[in-house]
Amino acid sequence: MVSIIIPTYNEAASIGGLLRYLPTAAAGAPAPEILVVDGGSTDATAALARQAGATVYRSPRKGRGAQLNYGAARARGEVLYFLHADSYPPPGFLADLGRAIGQGYGSGCYQLAFDHGHWLLRFSAWCTRFPFTFLRFGDQSLFVRRELFAHLGGYREDLQIMEDQELVRRLRARAPFVLLPRTVTTSARKYLANGVVRLQGIFTLIVLLYWAGVSQADLVRLYRRLIRQGKL
Repeated sequence: MVSIIIPTYNEAASIGGLLRYLPTAAAGAPAPEILVVDGGSTDATAALARQAGATVYRSPRKGRGAQLNYGAARARGEVLYFLHADSYPPPGFLADLGRAIGQGYGSGCYQLAFDHGHWLLRFSAWCTRFPFTFLRFGDQSLFVRRELFAHLGGYREDLQIMEDQELVRRLRARAPFVLLPRTVTTSARKYLANGVVRLQGIFTLIVLLYWAGVSQADLVRLYRRLIRQGKL
């Protein structure tokens, strides 16, 4: 079984559509377990997720890493698939995951596409076809064998930013990692709210500062100061 784990915080506008889509995209494969792990939403996210048939948990801690770990600890699947609430995997995605696991990969993710045609977003998405860890982000929908995830201790909950790249680095050091040839399509809503060029520049700066060793506290302050509609 594959357990799909979706962290949410005030995702009432997105979660219903995704949860209606997933069974259709998974058709032809054993039904996945779908867990929504909420970080204390003040809107109708949790109620809408329950109405759509997902199992909903309230995480004791807000934060993507903490919420994903909380969901993983309660999941029953042998494969964990971490998916953002505004990201849509391609039809037949469960077959992709099963094939990769059967070929001996311990973890992997998709390449990225955006639901908007801005040239910089198309270029940014095109870059995700390259195998470098600094190009791996959570909206590419990470999958991992449950045993491997547990062995590595999951996400670092002290990281509010770049927790995805930090985990991918450890996963790649432990077992083969695959970049799947198809794409997961994610929303460009945050780019449109902040300006596409402006936000891409901010994200690039944060990645460079992270790899340069800047502290998590300084990265979080920078994120909160510069990004509109951020959820940290």
